[in-house]
Amino acid sequence: MSFFQPLGEWFDTLPGAIRAGFWITCAGACFTGMMTIARTLSPELSILVVVFFRATFGLMFLLPTAFSNGGRRLRTKKYPLFALRGISAYLSVTFFFLAATYIPLGDIAAIGFTRPVFACIAAILILGELARTRRWAAIAIGMLGALIVVRPGFQEINPGILYAFAAVMLSVCNSIMIKYLSRTEHPDTIAIYQAVFVAPYALIVALFVWKTPTLEQFGWLLLIGAFGALTQRALARSFHAADATVVITLDFIRLPIAAIIGLVVFSEWPVIWVWIGSVVIVASSFLLTKKEVEDKDVNKPSSDAPT
Repeated sequence: MSFFQPLGEWFDTLPGAIRAGFWITCAGACFTGMMTIARTLSPELSILVVVFFRATFGLMFLLPTAFSNGGRRLRTKKYPLFALRGISAYLSVTFFFLAATYIPLGDIAAIGFTRPVFACIAAILILGELARTRRWAAIAIGMLGALIVVRPGFQEINPGILYAFAAVMLSVCNSIMIKYLSRTEHPDTIAIYQAVFVAPYALIVALFVWKTPTLEQFGWLLLIGAFGALTQRALARSFHAADATVVITLDFIRLPIAAIIGLVVFSEWPVIWVWIGSVVIVASSFLLTKKEVEDKDVNKPSSDAPT
């Protein structure tokens, strides 16, 4: 019996919200750790080179999964869409890393909370989903929260804010493609091919600013790859442990994690408006997710219905 097996069995008996909170905390810590290392390396190593090694080392962590079961996870007919998704994923990661070199980590976490809001807008405009009054109201609340965080006219809009919003919107495009691909492709296949396509894209761009990392930098870059893989695994486990509405609410934990790491490493702390705006954005995201769950419940066929 494994040493950790009793601990795992005990953990599985905990309420879903507690387990989801644990995994969200892990995801927030790993994501912020990734941003922190990228920002620390940026004065000596181009972010474009950092992104390449993040993609390459992330792919290394996925190789055992890729070649398990006789390589079945590599079988697909959706290569063009995977290639397109690779572009959006590459740009999203690059913009997040660039944002970390300009603005506090807490601000990036706060802007990241707008993802469900932009996802809802994309679902209405691109997927043609029905938009009722409640959904538009939640979107308006989320945009208000974003304005509180950014405070245009009261502070200078620096490139970091633009990079962060661009990263969020690209990640939303990425999510839409995942939603489409998940109809026919295994989740591991989707994750593997993202890494497969992002790595060569990142290499082509990185060659223009190439600088070979030192041995110490290689160690930090390897850690970035590990943090990236762990972030995705932790997020997946959080959504498996609890309903989406619970996860969206608990996602606010990311802000204090980012704020504490930013304070310890970079001596920076989000201003009060970032906290207020984050609460408003998370509230709108909760309303949007709750509405989506309710719609699914309404459309779900009754157990008494004829089959």
